[in-house]
Amino acid sequence: MDAAGEGVGLGLGVDAGVAIIGGGPAGLMAAETLVRAGVAVHLYDAMPSVGRKFLLAGRGGLNLTHSEPLAQFETRFRTSLDPAPAAIRQAVRAFAPDALREWAAELGVDTFVGSSGRVFPTDLKAAPLLRAWLHRLRAAGVVLHTRHHWQGWRSDGTLVFGTPQGPLAVQPQATVLALGGASWPRLGSDGAWAPLLQARGVAVAPLKAANCGFDLAQPWSDFVRQRFAGQPVKPVVASVQLDGASPLRQQGEFVLTDTGVEGSLIYALAAPLRDAIDQQGQATLWLDLLPDHSAEQVRAEVARPRGSRSLATHLKSRLGLGGLKLALLHEVLGATAVQEPATLAGAIKALPLLLAAPRPIAEAISTAGGVCQTALDEHFMLSQMPGVFCAGEMLDWEAPTGGYLLTATLATGRVAGLGVLRYLQRL
Repeated sequence: MDAAGEGVGLGLGVDAGVAIIGGGPAGLMAAETLVRAGVAVHLYDAMPSVGRKFLLAGRGGLNLTHSEPLAQFETRFRTSLDPAPAAIRQAVRAFAPDALREWAAELGVDTFVGSSGRVFPTDLKAAPLLRAWLHRLRAAGVVLHTRHHWQGWRSDGTLVFGTPQGPLAVQPQATVLALGGASWPRLGSDGAWAPLLQARGVAVAPLKAANCGFDLAQPWSDFVRQRFAGQPVKPVVASVQLDGASPLRQQGEFVLTDTGVEGSLIYALAAPLRDAIDQQGQATLWLDLLPDHSAEQVRAEVARPRGSRSLATHLKSRLGLGGLKLALLHEVLGATAVQEPATLAGAIKALPLLLAAPRPIAEAISTAGGVCQTALDEHFMLSQMPGVFCAGEMLDWEAPTGGYLLTATLATGRVAGLGVLRYLQRL
């Protein structure tokens, strides 16, 4: 007997068509792909409404995708074992950013390219797109079942759900699992599916925080924490280096937190920082506080005689360096070393922050790990469970923020939907 038990409630039977479990972007895209082909689709979600994390992602402006060339776009994805995952790249190639923008336009949502190259709806909101999408899906015949918490399979392969009306057993012709990762569990993605699949012999890479903040090895001083927590550090170039690899560098900004650092620049380097911590127990984030100045310029200005002026006044007038950046230099170097010109100049161009751990996975924007590619065929069907497909963030892949996450989530949902069609045709 499986963990779900053998109790049977209402049964939809084999004529239920396809069951999709998970009402995020991947599940909705799989549903759209199937219903357009005339397949009966029932979509189940544990939450009172679907698309909750999608709506949260759009709270500050929905970043749909990115406008950079596809060849560069494809390099943003990696898995726990493969820095260039062919299956994810192929899925993205088949539903590229331009195709995603056309899809949004079909829903009545126009898009624009921001100064960073990121693509947004013209009104920056997620809700209008989701409303239009759900209207189209319902009109096409997709049946949504909310407050249906998937509990696994019975021994005969029947799906079992917990519902407000009691247990429900469903025996579809095929199933798409689109249950998300483990970030933001209060929105429905809690990773509880992992042991259910592992019990069936499916290889699942451990779920880890991605696009997350990090805690320092040694906490900030009370002065820095109380004075500067929540403030941005910009512009800077940050870099991290793994053993035997070339340094990874990224320009942008980040935010000081009570316990460490977070923000877009940190998210861009989160994967190598997390890998370094896994390998070495800690990671060093190197900061170039003045990326627009050469090392020679910095050394010359720091060494320039300052007469009766304070160090803070000198650095502000000669290099425009002050405030939070100066506080970071004092914090890392200490009162004595910060007065030594050679040491100070070197730290301005390469200030080390020692990081001890990523923030908890529940706080992360997304997760790494998930169903391994080795457990799937090219259509994202589980080799151990014919007729069961996986899509979205529950697959083993990760990408930085910037539109890559949503694009790949939608693209993998589309591949899974097409895979189901192929599977049904062979029955």
